[in-house]
Amino acid sequence: MTPTTTVPGPSHAPGPAPARGAAPAVGGGRSGWPLVLGVRHHGPGSARAVRAALEAEKPAAVLVEGPAEADALVALAGDEAMRPPVALLAHAVDDPGRAAFWPMAEFSPEWVAIRWALDRGAAVRFIDLPAAHTLAAADPIRSDGEETGGEDAGSGGLRIDPLAELARAAGHEDPERWWEDAVELRDDADPIAPFEALAEAMGALREVYGHGGHPRDLVREAYMRLQLRAARKEFGDEVAVVCGAWHVPALVRKTTVAADRALLKGLPKVRTELTWVPWTHRRLARRSGYGAGIDAPGWYGHLFAAPDRSVERWMAKVAGLLRAEDHPVSTAHVIEAVRLAESLAALRGRPFPGLGETTDAVRAVLCEGSDVPLDLVRDRLVVGDVLGEVPAGAPAVPLQRDLSRLQRSLRLKPEALERALDLDLRKETDGARSRLLHRLRLLGVDWGAPAAGRAGTGTFREAWRLRWEPELHVQVAEAGVWGTTVESAATAKAESRARAATALADITALAEQCLLAGLADALPVVMRALADRAALDTDVAHLAQALPALARSLRYGDVRATDTTALAEVAAGLAERICVGLPPACAGLDADAAAAMRERIDEVHQAIGLLPDAAALADRWAGVLHRLATRDRTPGILRGRAARLLLDEGRLAEGEAAPLMSRALSPGTPPQDAAAWIDGFVGGASGGGLLLVHDERLLGLVDAWLTSVPAGAFTDVLPLLRRTFSGYEPGVRRTLGELVARGPERGGPGRATPGGVPGFATGLDRERADGVLPLLHLILGTEART
Repeated sequence: MTPTTTVPGPSHAPGPAPARGAAPAVGGGRSGWPLVLGVRHHGPGSARAVRAALEAEKPAAVLVEGPAEADALVALAGDEAMRPPVALLAHAVDDPGRAAFWPMAEFSPEWVAIRWALDRGAAVRFIDLPAAHTLAAADPIRSDGEETGGEDAGSGGLRIDPLAELARAAGHEDPERWWEDAVELRDDADPIAPFEALAEAMGALREVYGHGGHPRDLVREAYMRLQLRAARKEFGDEVAVVCGAWHVPALVRKTTVAADRALLKGLPKVRTELTWVPWTHRRLARRSGYGAGIDAPGWYGHLFAAPDRSVERWMAKVAGLLRAEDHPVSTAHVIEAVRLAESLAALRGRPFPGLGETTDAVRAVLCEGSDVPLDLVRDRLVVGDVLGEVPAGAPAVPLQRDLSRLQRSLRLKPEALERALDLDLRKETDGARSRLLHRLRLLGVDWGAPAAGRAGTGTFREAWRLRWEPELHVQVAEAGVWGTTVESAATAKAESRARAATALADITALAEQCLLAGLADALPVVMRALADRAALDTDVAHLAQALPALARSLRYGDVRATDTTALAEVAAGLAERICVGLPPACAGLDADAAAAMRERIDEVHQAIGLLPDAAALADRWAGVLHRLATRDRTPGILRGRAARLLLDEGRLAEGEAAPLMSRALSPGTPPQDAAAWIDGFVGGASGGGLLLVHDERLLGLVDAWLTSVPAGAFTDVLPLLRRTFSGYEPGVRRTLGELVARGPERGGPGRATPGGVPGFATGLDRERADGVLPLLHLILGTEART
């Protein structure tokens, strides 16, 4: 069984299935022992054939391809709480990131063999190369289980796919379809015959291709032969071997013990730990990165669970899914879909409808030709989101045990299907869930990711997207070096990151994470590092980048009842230093630096309103913005942005915005600088379009400047202006176009209303204004006052 791995390990193409060992070295002949059953991993036809062969021959011991250290875990496979798909996980004790998986589904031949042996009282042994050697291999392997590079360095030959070679020899272009016809959809009366046939085919392939570009297989097979000899000494000749069909010729070949041991001599080795972990159907799919996987685990699981009338049962399952999603599907649809699938199989010369025929029938009949519901069927049924379970007594690192305990107590069950989770932090359970998810994120265990939801800009709600992947067990094992519980591990890692951080923004972000995660013990270390770094950093851009995280942290502290006094002092100090250093830091910036500084100014503007002493700091900040808006040495985009922020805060006197714009757009200003001012003032998602719609005097100034730009300079400023106005909503752009099209002579831009502000009435119409009050009371849930 080939592991899917993130580290060095053995790899070979998915081993085609059934075959019988008939070489004299291992008791040749149809009635001889041992019984070598070559299978395709995760093949339901192979699984049924293995079960039938074991029932017919009843061996005293069953040897399974898998890491030899897993013998100590085999008894857990018989536990009632163990529900496939599951996987054996091996990781290096000193480097948990070096890990490998050996997945098994309910329809995996290896799983069927293990369960048969446990149910019948036969011995079970794993005979593949120990994981201690697998994880110690030096050359890297990608996460899909394939070695890097298209060729094998040792042989210089391309790696072959045995399944594809056999299909090509049989005249088929599609290996999966050929395999379905030859094995998965057949029901042989003789349980041994398929194994004998495939053993002969694999023998022919091995004679031509040798190890097929997989030199490590020679080492693995030498170890398996030694294990087979040891089993025969212990249990006699009545031994059955279940392995990838590719290995059958090697296991029945005559070799000497000395030759096999010579191949194993000097192999590197690391200390490893093994356990069972849950797996998913989605991770069994080849498209999700498992090199020895299958395209349709849900379909194969169905074939294994429903060997009779499988097409009818599949169509009923599809109809149930579509009905649950409000697609109109009747019993007549199901009947016609079955008929069409059977007709397509007959036309295509197939013994039975396969996945291709059933999919075509589902698309044509149940989905009425649409691929939209068909994609749902493929995702939910053909692949599926089944998540296995392992017993609580399975070996695990202490951190994994603590995480499992927290998952049970907080009722956060790991699920393969992505789910949304909305938390109200005022509730005790939701607050604990939030702290757990934030602690796991700090540890690098990405079970949950923050998502947009009802939280909005408030502080007492959070929205998450949760999805449990098997690889998270490796991440938990890696995080186990920091502590034995989630809280202690997150605290230790936060303290380590604080001591190692060099950027001020990194430390402020870490402080925010600690508050979100409720790591009170880590905060003193983080705050000392923050204070030290803030005192030494003189770059205003760095200070401005760090302040927003501190401001958010102060808000989070309120809802989480965290003491943030020290944090508030550091934030206030940063705000003061930003106010002092920002004006000179903005002088003489180029276009790219000015655009980056604009983002920093926006972030600081929002952050200052969240600080404890917001009123006093807001006055100081307004003075800084006034200086930026009126200093000629400040880039146009920053002057325009400062003016806009002052206008939004009501700190520009009535009519003061227009003179600022008029001066910025004066004939003496270079067109590119003027365009940058416009971008800063009304660009982006700042609502500048609505400002121009409702203040026609400002729109008139922009319109007049734009028409006065020389033709030679217009092409230079056009990209910036296009970026500025393309950010507006379509309705706003349409309204601005209509206002400009009307022109000043018909009440367009520049029209002056006698006695009032352009674009507005001379006085307040209270009767019209009061008309909105009932709607406001309805929205706010208040009672109208008479």
